[in-house]
Amino acid sequence: MRLGGPIQEKCPDPAAWTAAVKRLGYRAAYCPLGADAADDLVKAYEAAAKAADIVIAEVGAWSNPIDPDAAKAKAAIEKNTKCLALADRIGAWCCVNIAGSRNPASWHGPAAENLTKETFDLIVQTVRGIIDAVRPARTFYTLECMQWTPPNTADSYVDLLKAVDRPRFAAHFDPVNMIWSPERYFRTGEIIREFVAKLGPRIRSCHAKDILLEDKLTVHLGEAIPGTGNLDYKTFLLELARLDPDLPLMLEHLKTAEEYAQAAKHIRGVAGQVGVTL
Repeated sequence: MRLGGPIQEKCPDPAAWTAAVKRLGYRAAYCPLGADAADDLVKAYEAAAKAADIVIAEVGAWSNPIDPDAAKAKAAIEKNTKCLALADRIGAWCCVNIAGSRNPASWHGPAAENLTKETFDLIVQTVRGIIDAVRPARTFYTLECMQWTPPNTADSYVDLLKAVDRPRFAAHFDPVNMIWSPERYFRTGEIIREFVAKLGPRIRSCHAKDILLEDKLTVHLGEAIPGTGNLDYKTFLLELARLDPDLPLMLEHLKTAEEYAQAAKHIRGVAGQVGVTL
């Protein structure tokens, strides 16, 4: 697999961008361009990444395609089609979003309606529509798991893949987002192994975070810097190592360059312990 993360410094051109990625010791990177980037610029960044042996992991399409406000949902779907088209133009491993939420106040928040069959069917409909509008040839559309909206387990992801029934719909793997109870918190290795067993060949990108169960009533589960929580990173890396050697593993959601350096150091340390190449 290939470790990557955000590039926080400003990079005015493809050469500066690839140099910044290399300075951090990454072999994968988030897409550095916006969805409306001109074709010649997209081609320049793709060529630079290829020459520097950098995998472009993801184009993020973060928005709410199932928003209960029809106008907002339409705008989100349009954003997703543009982002998926960019991912295809630049040769990214995937375009990623969450399924969204029926919560009118939060594009990613909890809502009772999220867990209904009607919402599952709506997710299927929107994913099909996005893929069919673009018809990507080189990339895949994926959904990041969320705690309170499908897909949120390996089985719900399998069900969604079958229901969508599009070859360019694939899996995204963020194990932290599937840890939503104390029972799951204390068996992260088992959850990781199950996901890879059921979805391994379909996984196109992964997120590297950690999770911490706090000693507060009633239940408080929060993201943490890799190495400061309970995620079984030995199992995570060993399971990913069984998949495509170019599979991206992407750091995210940290606040400073120092925190990203700390996270990368931990993951590289665990990789060294278990004999995995990043």
